[in-house]
Amino acid sequence: MSQPDKPRSSAYETFPAPILSSRNGFDFHVYFMPTNPVHVQHALQLHQRISTEFPELPLYRVWDRPIGPHPTAMFEVQTKTPHQTGALFGWLVVNRGPLDVLVHPNTDDTYRDHAELASWIGKPWPLNLEILKAHRTK
Repeated sequence: MSQPDKPRSSAYETFPAPILSSRNGFDFHVYFMPTNPVHVQHALQLHQRISTEFPELPLYRVWDRPIGPHPTAMFEVQTKTPHQTGALFGWLVVNRGPLDVLVHPNTDDTYRDHAELASWIGKPWPLNLEILKAHRTK
């Protein structure tokens, strides 16, 4: 419960540096095993539910194979505000089922976003970080 006499953190409205709101604050990559029919069915249903329950969020196609640094089939959802990030995070904790979710911020260092700043809902998967080394800013 918030206390009316205390100031509210600016983190409710603005991402902290170095997270870039201009690049969508966070990406959520929902992973599934394309050879597991239960995973595939849940991923497709979850994709549809997200499109219905979070129509304001950028939601991308379902990939049935690894792409980029991602080691398995997946789809991506992006959030643009701290409120959206918190709402989607909590919703996925409860509704992800047998799937795992990579959550990472978007800064000016794509490699660091995936290698150092990433969090997981579920179990972590090994990423192909070699692909991202060319995007290092340091």
